Amino acid sequence: MPAQTFKLTKSDGVAEYTTAPHFTRDTSQRPVCGFDPATLTMGVDVLVESKIEAINPVMEELMRLLTTNCCPREHGFAVQTALREALANAVVHGNHSDTSKKVRVCFGCDSTKGILIAIKDEGEGFDPAKVASPLIGEHIASDHGRGIFLINMLMDETHFEDGGREIHMRKRGSTSH
Repeated sequence: MPAQTFKLTKSDGVAEYTTAPHFTRDTSQRPVCGFDPATLTMGVDVLVESKIEAINPVMEELMRLLTTNCCPREHGFAVQTALREALANAVVHGNHSDTSKKVRVCFGCDSTKGILIAIKDEGEGFDPAKVASPLIGEHIASDHGRGIFLINMLMDETHFEDGGREIHMRKRGSTSH
């Protein structure tokens, strides 16, 4: 069975996708963010406005799609927290809440690899190796650096690409319900 792929994008502020006011649905059958279409059972490709107010409604819809299609209950908290942190980092730190920029969020349910997530911003990028651990010395009281730490603790695999503008995450486990 071919992968069911959705490309969700904002449509001039008009909700054409009735359950999510921030994007519309397109059922084109193209690969999602470079994920392997041979093992992808479902995929989503979303462009999100770079504003804080977009995060909650987008997260609700993405988690609804994930839990309906491939995210086992025992992984729900970890996936939701990592996805929310990465999306917030891209909006706030990557794109600096510049509404002329978008954040691309892709996720896939892969029959062999588990849940795959990729988030890409249009910012300047950063060096993840230079982000101090929030568990050491003066960084314990810092109000920055915990998001990446949490993502690394909650997901099975995490890596950055494109100069820190793109994060890839993976959660192993069953992707069927």
